[in-house]
Amino acid sequence: MQGTVDGFSYGAVTPLVAYLMACLGGALGLRCTTRSMLGARSWRPAWLALGAAAIGSGIWTMHFVAMMGFTVKETPIHYDEATTYASLGLAIVMVGVGIFIVGSRGATGTALFTGGTITGLGVASMHYLGMAGMRFNGQFGYNTFTVAASVVIAVVAATAALWAAGQVRGFLWSVGASLVMGLAVSGMHYTGMAALSVHLHGTAATTEGSSPASLLAPMLIGPLAFLLLAGVVVMCDPLMIMGKPARTVLAEHKPGVPAGAVASHPGRRPQLHPAREYARHQEHHDSRTPQNR
Repeated sequence: MQGTVDGFSYGAVTPLVAYLMACLGGALGLRCTTRSMLGARSWRPAWLALGAAAIGSGIWTMHFVAMMGFTVKETPIHYDEATTYASLGLAIVMVGVGIFIVGSRGATGTALFTGGTITGLGVASMHYLGMAGMRFNGQFGYNTFTVAASVVIAVVAATAALWAAGQVRGFLWSVGASLVMGLAVSGMHYTGMAALSVHLHGTAATTEGSSPASLLAPMLIGPLAFLLLAGVVVMCDPLMIMGKPARTVLAEHKPGVPAGAVASHPGRRPQLHPAREYARHQEHHDSRTPQNR
């Protein structure tokens, strides 16, 4: 028996809130990835781990906020908590691998392609593992072509987002990138849902049971609290907001010193290159020396 699926039982509310959650997680994760490229190497793993957790939590929250609006008319839906939380862990781990590759090797070439592919596969894997955690009197079927399209969307979106993070630009640039990332992740989710069909076991119809919203809301409290805490960390770091390398910030505070004359050393305050500083000093001295003695 074919089930009657409704993915928008709350109208536009769940898609809109889900999109905002994807944007929030993406914005925090991209800023953390950018921040890891600006500071000392000793802090890089911590920023990348925070970024991975933020992106993974944002994507997972987006998925299950959207699923609050998903119902099958003929049968109630329940969620296996172990599988549901496993999808969150999978998202964080695979996104973490992807952004660690980009954060350590740069957002170009092979590193960007590899990191974006792993991150995108993590997004898609989280979606389908989360769907596997649903329990009802039936089973899901998927259209192979549409599933493949959703995976491609996830990989392209992740690669574009990591490229944007690697450009080390300003805060507004990252906000724009996160809006695009949120749109792409939401598109991946609803493309995957379009591939879905429900096959029920038997013909008896029953609608008894708790609503998806009441079942999922308690599970979302933890990831939402984490995203808020990550937001506090981001907003409390001035360099995170400015999005400028430490050497540029130092040069701005030393009149007459170009940014290129500053060298960054892991774990230490940025210093001037001795050779460039000597050349600058010598040039200044020569400009004050009379031409004819």
